[in-house]
Amino acid sequence: MDMELEEYLRPPEIAMVPYPAKMITLATGAKLIVRQAGRDDVPILLEAIKPTLLVARDYYDIVGVRLYAELLGWQRYRVRDEFCLIGQIDGLLVGIVNSRMYSPQLGISFHTLAIERGLRIGAHLFAAKMEHHIEHLGQEEVLITAESPIGFRRWMIEYNLEKRDGQHELGGAAPYALTKELYYANKERLVAGERPVLPELMQVAEKEIIVASEEDILEKIMGVKRRVIQ
Repeated sequence: MDMELEEYLRPPEIAMVPYPAKMITLATGAKLIVRQAGRDDVPILLEAIKPTLLVARDYYDIVGVRLYAELLGWQRYRVRDEFCLIGQIDGLLVGIVNSRMYSPQLGISFHTLAIERGLRIGAHLFAAKMEHHIEHLGQEEVLITAESPIGFRRWMIEYNLEKRDGQHELGGAAPYALTKELYYANKERLVAGERPVLPELMQVAEKEIIVASEEDILEKIMGVKRRVIQ
Protein backbone atom coordinates (compact mmCIF):
# COMPACT_ATOMS: atom_id res chain seq x y z
CA MET A 1 0.00 0.00 0.00
CA ASP A 2 2.78 2.47 0.93
CA MET A 3 4.56 1.83 -2.36
CA GLU A 4 1.33 2.39 -4.25
CA LEU A 5 0.79 5.66 -2.37
CA GLU A 6 4.36 6.72 -3.06
CA GLU A 7 3.77 6.30 -6.78
CA TYR A 8 0.74 8.57 -6.43
CA LEU A 9 2.60 11.17 -4.34
CA ARG A 10 5.52 11.49 -6.74
CA PRO A 11 4.80 14.14 -9.40
CA PRO A 12 5.24 13.40 -13.09
CA GLU A 13 8.45 14.73 -14.57
CA ILE A 14 9.22 16.52 -17.83
CA ALA A 15 12.34 15.16 -19.50
CA MET A 16 14.97 17.91 -19.25
CA VAL A 17 18.24 18.14 -21.13
CA PRO A 18 21.24 18.44 -18.78
CA TYR A 19 23.03 21.74 -18.30
CA PRO A 20 26.41 21.73 -20.10
CA ALA A 21 29.06 22.70 -17.55
CA LYS A 22 31.07 25.87 -18.14
CA MET A 23 34.03 27.75 -16.69
CA ILE A 24 34.00 31.42 -15.70
CA THR A 25 37.22 33.32 -14.95
CA LEU A 26 36.55 35.61 -11.97
CA ALA A 27 38.16 38.99 -11.30
CA THR A 28 40.66 37.28 -9.00
CA GLY A 29 41.71 34.89 -11.75
CA ALA A 30 40.02 31.95 -10.01
CA LYS A 31 38.08 29.53 -12.22
CA LEU A 32 34.41 29.12 -11.29
CA ILE A 33 32.98 25.84 -12.54
CA VAL A 34 29.21 25.95 -13.04
CA ARG A 35 27.58 22.55 -13.39
CA GLN A 36 24.35 20.73 -12.72
CA ALA A 37 23.83 18.95 -9.41
CA GLY A 38 21.83 15.75 -9.04
CA ARG A 39 19.51 14.42 -6.37
CA ASP A 40 22.41 12.42 -4.90
CA ASP A 41 24.23 15.71 -4.22
CA VAL A 42 21.42 17.21 -2.13
CA PRO A 43 22.61 16.03 1.34
CA ILE A 44 25.97 17.81 0.96
CA LEU A 45 24.26 20.93 -0.43
CA LEU A 46 21.97 21.03 2.60
CA GLU A 47 25.04 21.01 4.87
CA ALA A 48 26.29 24.12 3.11
CA ILE A 49 22.91 25.86 3.46
CA LYS A 50 22.43 25.15 7.19
CA PRO A 51 24.72 27.93 8.49
CA THR A 52 22.69 30.55 6.63
CA LEU A 53 19.40 29.74 8.35
CA LEU A 54 20.01 32.11 11.26
CA VAL A 55 21.70 34.91 9.28
CA ALA A 56 19.20 37.77 8.97
CA ARG A 57 21.60 39.96 6.98
CA ASP A 58 20.39 40.48 3.39
CA TYR A 59 17.61 37.92 4.03
CA TYR A 60 19.99 34.99 3.91
CA ASP A 61 17.77 33.22 6.47
CA ILE A 62 14.67 33.37 4.26
CA VAL A 63 16.55 32.40 1.11
CA GLY A 64 18.42 29.64 2.95
CA VAL A 65 15.41 28.02 4.60
CA ARG A 66 13.37 28.09 1.41
CA LEU A 67 16.22 26.74 -0.70
CA TYR A 68 16.75 24.00 1.90
CA ALA A 69 13.09 22.98 1.66
CA GLU A 70 13.04 23.11 -2.14
CA LEU A 71 16.12 20.91 -2.50
CA LEU A 72 14.87 18.47 0.11
CA GLY A 73 11.51 18.35 -1.67
CA TRP A 74 13.28 17.66 -4.95
CA GLN A 75 15.40 14.90 -3.41
CA ARG A 76 12.31 13.28 -1.91
CA TYR A 77 10.27 13.64 -5.13
CA ARG A 78 7.87 16.28 -3.82
CA VAL A 79 8.73 19.14 -6.19
CA ARG A 80 7.91 18.94 -9.85
CA ASP A 81 10.53 19.41 -12.58
CA GLU A 82 13.22 21.14 -10.52
CA PHE A 83 16.87 21.57 -11.43
CA CYS A 84 19.85 22.80 -9.45
CA LEU A 85 23.14 24.34 -10.59
CA ILE A 86 26.18 24.79 -8.38
CA GLY A 87 29.36 26.86 -8.53
CA GLN A 88 32.71 25.46 -7.38
CA ILE A 89 36.24 26.84 -7.15
CA ASP A 90 38.85 24.09 -6.83
CA GLY A 91 36.04 21.79 -5.72
CA LEU A 92 34.83 24.19 -3.01
CA LEU A 93 31.11 24.96 -3.16
CA VAL A 94 30.61 28.74 -3.46
CA GLY A 95 27.02 29.04 -4.66
CA ILE A 96 23.74 27.27 -5.43
CA VAL A 97 20.79 28.17 -7.65
CA ASN A 98 17.57 26.29 -8.34
CA SER A 99 14.55 26.59 -10.60
CA ARG A 100 11.83 24.50 -12.13
CA MET A 101 9.85 24.09 -15.31
CA TYR A 102 6.21 25.02 -14.80
CA SER A 103 5.47 24.00 -18.37
CA PRO A 104 7.53 23.50 -21.51
CA GLN A 105 7.16 27.24 -22.20
CA LEU A 106 7.35 28.77 -18.69
CA GLY A 107 10.08 28.55 -16.07
CA ILE A 108 9.86 29.44 -12.39
CA SER A 109 13.03 30.81 -10.80
CA PHE A 110 13.38 29.80 -7.16
CA HIS A 111 16.53 30.91 -5.34
CA THR A 112 20.12 32.08 -5.68
CA LEU A 113 22.51 31.61 -2.76
CA ALA A 114 26.09 32.90 -2.91
CA ILE A 115 28.35 31.55 -0.18
CA GLU A 116 31.41 33.46 -1.40
CA ARG A 117 30.56 37.16 -1.65
CA GLY A 118 32.18 40.00 -3.54
CA LEU A 119 32.99 38.14 -6.76
CA ARG A 120 29.56 38.32 -8.45
CA ILE A 121 29.19 34.57 -8.00
CA GLY A 122 25.46 34.93 -7.32
CA ALA A 123 25.06 37.03 -10.47
CA HIS A 124 27.00 34.50 -12.57
CA LEU A 125 24.96 31.58 -11.25
CA PHE A 126 21.66 33.40 -11.77
CA ALA A 127 22.70 34.13 -15.36
CA ALA A 128 23.59 30.46 -15.84
CA LYS A 129 20.17 29.49 -14.53
CA MET A 130 18.49 31.82 -17.04
CA GLU A 131 20.77 30.45 -19.76
CA HIS A 132 19.55 26.94 -18.98
CA HIS A 133 15.88 27.96 -19.04
CA ILE A 134 16.06 29.84 -22.33
CA GLU A 135 18.84 28.24 -24.36
CA HIS A 136 18.90 24.61 -23.27
CA LEU A 137 15.35 23.95 -22.09
CA GLY A 138 13.93 26.14 -24.85
CA GLN A 139 11.52 28.11 -22.65
CA GLU A 140 9.83 31.34 -23.69
CA GLU A 141 10.07 33.15 -20.35
CA VAL A 142 10.97 32.77 -16.69
CA LEU A 143 8.99 34.22 -13.77
CA ILE A 144 11.16 35.76 -11.06
CA THR A 145 10.53 37.45 -7.71
CA ALA A 146 12.88 38.96 -5.14
CA GLU A 147 13.13 38.63 -1.37
CA SER A 148 15.83 41.23 -0.76
CA PRO A 149 16.82 44.67 -2.06
CA ILE A 150 20.01 43.12 -3.47
CA GLY A 151 17.95 40.57 -5.38
CA PHE A 152 15.67 43.26 -6.78
CA ARG A 153 18.63 45.32 -8.00
CA ARG A 154 20.46 42.29 -9.39
CA TRP A 155 17.53 40.76 -11.28
CA MET A 156 14.68 43.21 -11.89
CA ILE A 157 16.77 46.30 -12.57
CA GLU A 158 19.92 44.82 -14.08
CA TYR A 159 17.94 42.68 -16.56
CA ASN A 160 15.19 45.30 -17.08
CA LEU A 161 12.58 42.62 -16.38
CA GLU A 162 8.92 43.00 -17.32
CA LYS A 163 6.43 43.23 -14.44
CA ARG A 164 3.59 40.70 -14.54
CA ASP A 165 0.16 40.50 -12.95
CA GLY A 166 -0.69 37.71 -10.53
CA GLN A 167 1.60 35.91 -8.09
CA HIS A 168 4.86 34.03 -8.15
CA GLU A 169 4.87 30.57 -6.55
CA LEU A 170 6.97 32.00 -3.70
CA GLY A 171 4.32 34.62 -2.94
CA GLY A 172 5.54 37.99 -1.71
CA ALA A 173 6.37 40.68 -4.23
CA ALA A 174 4.84 40.87 -7.71
CA PRO A 175 6.46 38.60 -10.29
CA TYR A 176 8.66 39.84 -13.09
CA ALA A 177 9.47 38.01 -16.31
CA LEU A 178 12.65 37.41 -18.22
CA THR A 179 11.44 36.84 -21.76
CA LYS A 180 13.51 35.18 -24.45
CA GLU A 181 13.93 38.59 -26.09
CA LEU A 182 15.19 40.19 -22.87
CA TYR A 183 17.57 37.29 -22.27
CA TYR A 184 19.25 37.65 -25.63
CA ALA A 185 19.33 41.45 -25.31
CA ASN A 186 21.28 41.06 -22.04
CA LYS A 187 23.27 37.93 -22.82
CA GLU A 188 26.48 39.53 -24.06
CA ARG A 189 26.60 41.84 -21.04
CA LEU A 190 25.60 39.43 -18.27
CA VAL A 191 26.12 35.80 -19.32
CA ALA A 192 29.76 34.71 -19.07
CA GLY A 193 31.64 31.45 -19.43
CA GLU A 194 33.60 29.14 -21.67
CA ARG A 195 32.93 25.62 -22.87
CA PRO A 196 34.15 22.98 -22.67
CA VAL A 197 35.57 23.05 -19.15
CA LEU A 198 39.22 22.06 -19.01
CA PRO A 199 39.23 18.30 -18.22
CA GLU A 200 41.50 18.68 -15.19
CA LEU A 201 39.21 21.33 -13.67
CA MET A 202 36.09 19.30 -14.37
CA GLN A 203 37.67 16.27 -12.75
CA VAL A 204 38.33 18.24 -9.56
CA ALA A 205 34.77 19.60 -9.50
CA GLU A 206 33.14 16.22 -10.03
CA LYS A 207 35.40 14.33 -7.63
CA GLU A 208 33.98 16.01 -4.52
CA ILE A 209 31.74 18.90 -3.53
CA ILE A 210 33.79 20.47 -0.74
CA VAL A 211 31.81 22.41 1.87
CA ALA A 212 33.55 24.98 4.03
CA SER A 213 33.16 24.84 7.81
CA GLU A 214 30.21 26.62 9.41
CA GLU A 215 32.55 29.30 10.75
CA ASP A 216 34.12 29.85 7.34
CA ILE A 217 30.72 30.08 5.63
CA LEU A 218 29.50 32.65 8.12
CA GLU A 219 32.72 34.62 7.77
CA LYS A 220 32.36 34.63 3.97
CA ILE A 221 28.76 35.88 4.25
CA MET A 222 29.08 38.25 7.22
CA GLY A 223 32.70 39.28 6.92
CA VAL A 224 33.28 38.51 10.61
CA LYS A 225 33.97 35.50 12.78
CA ARG A 226 30.97 33.58 14.11
CA ARG A 227 31.79 34.35 17.73
CA VAL A 228 31.11 38.06 17.27
CA ILE A 229 27.86 37.68 15.32
CA GLN A 230 24.95 39.14 17.24
